[in-house]
Amino acid sequence: MTTLYGYYRSSAAYRVRIALNLKGLAYDQAPVNLVKGEQRGEENLARNPQGLVPVLETDGGIQLTQSLAICEYLDERYPEPPLLPADAQGRARVRSLAQLVACEIHPLNNLKVLKYLVHELKLDDEAKLAWYRHWIAEGFAALEARMAGEPATGTFCHGDSPTLADLCLVPQVFNAERFECDLSPYPTIRRIAERCRELEAFAKAAPGEQPDAG
Repeated sequence: MTTLYGYYRSSAAYRVRIALNLKGLAYDQAPVNLVKGEQRGEENLARNPQGLVPVLETDGGIQLTQSLAICEYLDERYPEPPLLPADAQGRARVRSLAQLVACEIHPLNNLKVLKYLVHELKLDDEAKLAWYRHWIAEGFAALEARMAGEPATGTFCHGDSPTLADLCLVPQVFNAERFECDLSPYPTIRRIAERCRELEAFAKAAPGEQPDAG
């Protein structure tokens, strides 16, 4: 059985859950509590020396790390439904949108950065929230401009079926809502996120639906 080591509020694990659900794949979940620091424990470090989640362990015993790499592995291994367009230009666009979120917005706002701001730099909660909301606003402004202005945007980030870009967008919107960011300037982002959440694969992947939630 395929096993996903993750945490219910991890954006990266959330992406992989959506991918697994879209592919219709059965998998077990093995929670790694990031708040309690379990990601730095010996067991998780043996799976991933970075001390991060997710780790996907396949039924063949292969252990994969980094959410975008895992999603592309799943797309290559199980091609239907595809997470990337058939044309090279479309694939480049989807990867660009996905990386805008996963490589530009998310790393500045993940848990270990927020902990560092509080514990090492001694920022108070107000300053931490200001940091978080600043990087969401900067990243979402660029993403909104692209998706509102590019003709390849459709019902979803690219065309009329969900892609790797949507797998990155929805978890980031969840986090932005959790930190009470103002999303009113981003109608295209909100529209697409709402449409994605109507799909069972996204709904089942939501943090509140996971066994370690609450």
